[in-house]
Amino acid sequence: MRLTVGGMVEVDDDIKAFADWLIQIGNGLAGDSTDGESEVVIPKDILIDDTDDGFQNLVTFVYTGLLMNLDNINYFKERTILAPTLEVVHEVNNTIMEFINSDEKVYLSSDSLCAEEGNMEYELDAITTDVLNSINCSGLPNHQLKLKIGVPVMLLRNIDQSNGLCNGTRLQVRRLGNHVIECNILTGDKCGEVVLIPRMNMAPNNETLPFRFQRRQFPLVVSFAMTINKSQDQTLSKVGLYLPRPVFTHGQLYVALSRVKSREGLRVLIKNNGSLSDDSTLNVVYREVFQNL
Repeated sequence: MRLTVGGMVEVDDDIKAFADWLIQIGNGLAGDSTDGESEVVIPKDILIDDTDDGFQNLVTFVYTGLLMNLDNINYFKERTILAPTLEVVHEVNNTIMEFINSDEKVYLSSDSLCAEEGNMEYELDAITTDVLNSINCSGLPNHQLKLKIGVPVMLLRNIDQSNGLCNGTRLQVRRLGNHVIECNILTGDKCGEVVLIPRMNMAPNNETLPFRFQRRQFPLVVSFAMTINKSQDQTLSKVGLYLPRPVFTHGQLYVALSRVKSREGLRVLIKNNGSLSDDSTLNVVYREVFQNL
């Protein structure tokens, strides 16, 4: 924004244009405006070129001065990288973790089948511990959880809502113990407070699994990056949108692009674009959703 001579605030044309563009994307009117999937051009000032250094450039934009800010609580709560799928998020988190040279610890979960009516007797014999260890589900920490001092993490379960420990709360690792992990809270009213996170027994909510199992692990996941769906209701200063594949559900692109406070804080990297042009991606909006509101 800029101040006029009379002291009144005038909205800058660029800010208005960005806001209008976001509204068009949210309403499915950007690009070819086809109901369902439509092709949307990403403005050049927001787009990161898909070169050999493209991913590194995205990380550098979002996490400028990463190693110098590991002790800065405000640094991590203001930025993230977003991706459409959990698999891509894990890849991004693992890659950025390699940049951190602090103390590291690997925690392995204890996985077991739930002996209940829904599990047939033959399954109890056929499904080995190795099979259970290999299962990765949304909302469940992996069997192998690798953490380092200073990295941001996200809580995957409600532990103590009155003290700010809710599903989705972002934290920063301070100490890595055998039985608890000491963290700083990064978001909400309890920001800055020190908390201890214990191991928990967790069962996935994935109804596609033909059996029920339990995983005992720390309810944490590294959160340099997060899924677009997990970022809803957050407002950040810097957002990098990483699209090795286009979004695939209604409103996902709008949610990702609108998490940022300003146009200057947003960058988009598109890879493996198939038949689309290099500066385009898909937007998925079904207008009947709005008609039924």
